[in-house]
Amino acid sequence: MRGALLVAGTTSDAGKSVLVAGLCRMLARRGVRVAPFKAQNMSNNSVVTLDGGEIGRAQALQARACGLEPSVRFNPVLLKPGSDRTSQLVVRGKAMTTVGARDYMQHRQWLRAVVAEDLESLRSEFDVVICEGAGSPAEINLRATDLANMGLAEAARIPVVVVGDIDRGGVLAHLFGTVAVLSPSDQALIAGFVINKFRGDVALLEPGLEQLRSLTGRPTLGVIPFADDLWLDAEDSLGVTGNAPVGRPGPPVGSAWLTVAAVRLPRISNSTDVEALACEPGVAVSWVTDPSRIRDADLVVIPGSKSTVSDLEWLRSTGLADEIVARAGRGQAVLGICGGYQMLGNSIVDDVESGSGTTAGLGLLDLDVEFAPDKVLAQMTGTADGISVSGYEIHHGRVVRNGDHPLLADSSGMPEGSVRGPVRGTHWHGLLESDDFRRSLLRELAVPGFVAAPDTAVAAVREQQLDLLADLVEQHLDQDLLEKLINGGAPIGLPVIASALEA
Repeated sequence: MRGALLVAGTTSDAGKSVLVAGLCRMLARRGVRVAPFKAQNMSNNSVVTLDGGEIGRAQALQARACGLEPSVRFNPVLLKPGSDRTSQLVVRGKAMTTVGARDYMQHRQWLRAVVAEDLESLRSEFDVVICEGAGSPAEINLRATDLANMGLAEAARIPVVVVGDIDRGGVLAHLFGTVAVLSPSDQALIAGFVINKFRGDVALLEPGLEQLRSLTGRPTLGVIPFADDLWLDAEDSLGVTGNAPVGRPGPPVGSAWLTVAAVRLPRISNSTDVEALACEPGVAVSWVTDPSRIRDADLVVIPGSKSTVSDLEWLRSTGLADEIVARAGRGQAVLGICGGYQMLGNSIVDDVESGSGTTAGLGLLDLDVEFAPDKVLAQMTGTADGISVSGYEIHHGRVVRNGDHPLLADSSGMPEGSVRGPVRGTHWHGLLESDDFRRSLLRELAVPGFVAAPDTAVAAVREQQLDLLADLVEQHLDQDLLEKLINGGAPIGLPVIASALEA
């Protein structure tokens, strides 16, 4: 098998990322040398690569599905939204500048060359490259400068399958409409469809799929059933809704549950940090946006933020800040991660991200933070009370003074993080995935009747989910047609629907 395939979606969060991960794991299990590729991603969930760059977390998961370490080549362009109108532009892992939508258009030409070069490099090195689109190819207002959907497929002559989430409703109209609004040349690259998150008897759907084939001339490669167990490593914050549970925790080992309230910040980044807690039996993690939901929680987590000062102001305006301070005064546990850690200190000096100068923090940690133009990007290892830990750092804010006891020490012996009474903070993302550290934290927080499970391994849960994805793809997609598309390149002779662009 040798070639490439692009997985596009009718909408954001339609299932592109998980389908790519499933295809990658399935092919890797067969011995195919496969790599993921997303030309352009917009997400504040990112990881640090071994080559010292930053890519979308979904591409790191897809790399893992392939048996590869994350690389900046898998996601050469990353946009990290800092407001409704601006994003940080990260190219080949390095932050370049802050752009608005119109400013970004001016960068497209040279970014197109970056994307083409990295894709060609991967295709020369691997048997198969599974590409993920961005948003939807039906965003025809952006077609002229598209890097990740039909623009990429056209430039590299890659066949495209379009996935739609039937759980949202209207999936057949979404699939048909996606093709219909495209130009004839773009339609020629659309080779088929995949239905995602189906519940019930597939026989009831089959007449609709036949009609879709009759209308478009394109087959549906398969119908993937809804799977409750697939929730780890969310692509972005679309699925992170206020007052909603995280994951599918198993029943408690003891007689009681432990409750975790994770604050759903408006510009939340690396929301996946709390997912390690949700892997634990008897630990109920929920996203919250109002003060009443955190008063009785056993632990409150303030996660990372792409707009620290703005999100701190939001905490104050909603009353969450007052409640967090009050619960700390009552001796109830609070954990801040990265931007959330910075908010817990005395002051934040930010002339880089927000340009707001000095802002008072919540004062729960004896900590002062100053933002610097250069971003810290590092994979980290260390110890916390004798326990081996690991994580990664992605931030502009630096701790310039820390009067509290450190939470841990890195591998060079440098102190990191803070502990003051029931309040903890760290710049390390992924720290809670260190199983022994997480278990130690849970034992310290334990309420009467709660027992921390002795053997939960987040890495193993992630591998199980990747294998489940591969199983679903293998069982429910037409393997012969899939192989034909990958090997054969762009399809030839598919019919053209009367295009809205020609009306």
